[in-house]
Amino acid sequence: MEVVRTIAETRQLAGNFRREGSLGLVPTMGSLHYGHESLMLASVKECDSTAVSIFINKIQFGEGEDYKIYPRDETGDLERCREAAVDLVFIPEITEMYKPDATVYVIEDIMSRYLCGRDRPTHFRGVLTVVAKLFNIFQPDISYFGLKDYQQGKLIQRMARDLDFPVEVKLMPTERDIDGLATSSRNQYLSDENRATSAVINKSLKLAEKLYDEGERDAGKIKDAVVAQIERAAYANIIYVEIRDAENLEPVMSIERPVVIALAVRFGNTRLIDNTVIGNTSPKE
Repeated sequence: MEVVRTIAETRQLAGNFRREGSLGLVPTMGSLHYGHESLMLASVKECDSTAVSIFINKIQFGEGEDYKIYPRDETGDLERCREAAVDLVFIPEITEMYKPDATVYVIEDIMSRYLCGRDRPTHFRGVLTVVAKLFNIFQPDISYFGLKDYQQGKLIQRMARDLDFPVEVKLMPTERDIDGLATSSRNQYLSDENRATSAVINKSLKLAEKLYDEGERDAGKIKDAVVAQIERAAYANIIYVEIRDAENLEPVMSIERPVVIALAVRFGNTRLIDNTVIGNTSPKE
């Protein structure tokens, strides 16, 4: 496994791998867990070579967010990459990724304003900029992202389409702990009390799925049920619960096409997101 820290060396090695076959890329901010591992293993299975980037992208953090304390574990991350049979790991410093006087960013002007974009207005500008840079550096055939960050994934797919990046953006199923909580590097911030209560997130999404399967199509009623269940849980503070078109994230009133039920909930100082996609237009028999 090659571990490199400069763009120039990464370009050279990625080019060598591409000449030998297909290249998969898994962009990460490190503190790797088995959700990341599932993405790496998917790439290893589907591509001839697999690259992972580990970079805590400062420009996607807003003022007062957790950039300085974001979990860092390079030794553990590299061990996970080795265990997954990754071929190339890129671990740059921020000065390698951004010039001191950089002024060019990638901005999506509609979908990025919804959901997480409302209370994190510069977040997706940072995400799309760093992913665009990584696509340019690696020029992968396929790049893998988890569906937990649904809005992020749809924005990256839209960016690749609109800017003609020759890469397939694959959104992979969310990995979950035994109680249903989606894996996240930020889960380790949770106190024992908040961790126990956070299982309500997945339970509320399961309730939404159940209501839909029973025939409910009124988005407002399903949203109200999700909100009510979360509000009954201790320590949970809802940031948003939304039901949106699964492709363009526009709001819907009646569920007659695939939709994403997306939410963000704060437990103490920890902001967690999750979602589920439902799409059949008739109740199960």
